[in-house]
Amino acid sequence: SKATNMAKPQNKLADEIEKAVEKMKGVSLKDLRFFYQGTPYPVHICSAETFKALENLEARRDDMVLVSYPKCGVNWLIYLLNDLIFTTSQTKQENTELPFIECGDPEKYQRMEQLPSPRILATHLLYDNLPKSIFKNKAKILVLFRNPKDTAASFFHFHNNTPNVPSYISWDEFFSEFMSGKVSWGSYFDHAVAWNKHIEDENVMLITYEDLKENLTSGLKQIAEFFGFSPTAEQIQSIADRGNFQAMREKSQEIYGPIGPVLFRKGVVGDWKNLFSDAQSKEMDAKFKECLGGTKLEAKMKYDVYCKA
Repeated sequence: SKATNMAKPQNKLADEIEKAVEKMKGVSLKDLRFFYQGTPYPVHICSAETFKALENLEARRDDMVLVSYPKCGVNWLIYLLNDLIFTTSQTKQENTELPFIECGDPEKYQRMEQLPSPRILATHLLYDNLPKSIFKNKAKILVLFRNPKDTAASFFHFHNNTPNVPSYISWDEFFSEFMSGKVSWGSYFDHAVAWNKHIEDENVMLITYEDLKENLTSGLKQIAEFFGFSPTAEQIQSIADRGNFQAMREKSQEIYGPIGPVLFRKGVVGDWKNLFSDAQSKEMDAKFKECLGGTKLEAKMKYDVYCKA
């Protein structure tokens, strides 16, 4: 019916996300994931065919590559970057693909070739699994980290609050799967250890969710500079006003469809304290120390500030 189509602004991205979530209906946790080169991925949005096709993705020098582990705030960052591009150059990216390069059908890379620059290439992939052309063509890579305790809490709520997404029996069950890397996209700690080796690399910049929450305008300024934009102070301020977490939460349904409010659930720092037992907190501290104690990444993430009860 034409009439209803006209009444509802067509949002291709929300449709794609809704289709993806729809595919999970009735899927159990154990059927949710398949392994590709040793890492678990969600079967409803990733496939071996797409991973094979991804190897031929031709990155451009001016692509804006955004890397994060799941639930670290990357959807927020994508929104901010889109606003930055639009504000400074008046080009609007038509968001019609699932936002992560490894998600979707194998033909998506041909469609991406038609997109105007600068493109945002978001991904949850481990360093070694990124398409080689990103390094070959020297695209800039912005890596977003969030403290592991809030990341785990957010990941759990995503599973247990999103319609159609299979739930865990309990937080304790999720916690042990998270600690052993048996969740989609694998281990947070493997991801962190790999990126810690590369945070000094040319063309790489690291930013934390906590820093963005603390001072969004300063974070936006650094990001703009890194990607070679020169917005005015007023432009930065207006992007920050439109893109603070509260504003995003209100717009989330419109942009992402029904899943929006789950993606932008609380956006607070320290929510982990509502879930972690004392023993779990200590277990994660020990694991973090063992993997990243004394590293630049630990300092940058201010682990002791955000992860001590």
